[in-house]
Amino acid sequence: MKEKVFIVSLGCAKNQVDSEKLAGAMTSKGFGFAENFETADVILVNTCAFIEPAVKESIDVILHLEELKGLGKVKKIGVLGCLLNRYGDDLKREFPTVDIWARSEEWEHVLSCLGVNDTSFSPCLRGFIPETTTWSRYLKITEGCNNCCSYCTIPSIRGQLRSRPIDEILEEAENLVLQGAKEICLVGQDLTAYGMDWDGSSHLVELLDLLEKHVPDGMWIRPLYLHPMRVNEKFLERIASYKNVLRYLDIPIQHVDDEILSCMNRNVTESDLRRIFSYARKIDPDFALRTTIIVGFPGEDNFKFKKVLRFLEDMEIDRVGAFLYSPEEGTKAAGIKKQVSDEVKRKRLDILMELQADISLSRQERFLGRKLKVIVEERNYEDCVLGRSFREAPEVDGVIAIKGVKDVPCGGFLNVRINAVTEHDMEAEVVVDEG
Repeated sequence: MKEKVFIVSLGCAKNQVDSEKLAGAMTSKGFGFAENFETADVILVNTCAFIEPAVKESIDVILHLEELKGLGKVKKIGVLGCLLNRYGDDLKREFPTVDIWARSEEWEHVLSCLGVNDTSFSPCLRGFIPETTTWSRYLKITEGCNNCCSYCTIPSIRGQLRSRPIDEILEEAENLVLQGAKEICLVGQDLTAYGMDWDGSSHLVELLDLLEKHVPDGMWIRPLYLHPMRVNEKFLERIASYKNVLRYLDIPIQHVDDEILSCMNRNVTESDLRRIFSYARKIDPDFALRTTIIVGFPGEDNFKFKKVLRFLEDMEIDRVGAFLYSPEEGTKAAGIKKQVSDEVKRKRLDILMELQADISLSRQERFLGRKLKVIVEERNYEDCVLGRSFREAPEVDGVIAIKGVKDVPCGGFLNVRINAVTEHDMEAEVVVDEG
């Protein structure tokens, strides 16, 4: 009987996909999975090393696993993924009791270390880890990145862009539907770069066209992480034309000031950003627009920071993920002399998030009294469930609390009317579909 395994997946949704693929491979080879650390023979941690806090979290987990092994509570421990990609042999020297080391996607090596002779498995096979839901799944379409933003470690950790074949993606989407998926979130470091490693052109629209035809009617397809330099009017019109692809755009801009954008190597200008976001609003004022901002990038002064605030107000951005700039070892930005103090960064972050709370609340208020289709995520109380509409991506956005609901399974859809809102969440009641 093979050992029971527990997989800890840290970091982003792309890592979660990797962990699910490892779980699928292990399931196909007869491994069972433990429900927690205490009942596992083998614990594997799929690490993240994108920024310093992620590195610290990964190291803390490894230290805990070493402690469990030292106490005899687990037989083997393994460290996989980005942390090893970034630090290599230096990491191995720091943790000599680790039994299994594997870089990202070296799942055959993990199987071999666990005594499996035939390590082959389907690249479309997906298993379940503790974070996995059956109804909302991530589907990774690319690996690596060629954009080389000056602050980013991804190209050095994950390598150059590698796009998955279209047929393989469609097959995996079919498998996810068979496993119960009602929502598929497409992920990659930059979806708009899909296929550019083949012939220099983006094939994202081609892929979306095929997925639109391939999945059942009523299925949600949510594209995430779109670099703005390849988002244009034609692309926005295409998104608005689909039935299954949601009108939700996650377009990380990182900043607005042209000088900062140039130092970041983002290949866009403030004018470009205003054009595409304004056009999305023109096509559909209800488009859910999400972005990411880096606060305190080297050279950012008050004038440049205030440009960001004006942009968020003018474009009426629904949701923002804002982060303090972190000078990561090995990046070009870490060598820029005009670094911003931590105190100033924190003050600016507070100002930005306070403003964004008001903007988000205003956007939420647009939906008071209106109907939305919601996917049920979890039961909160006996007669209350939590769900999400097209406006809320899993894990990063708010939720909709629906009261007076019983016997509705997670992953089911409801039509609701919005009764109350905050800057992040909503309250609603079920309404009968009027056809």
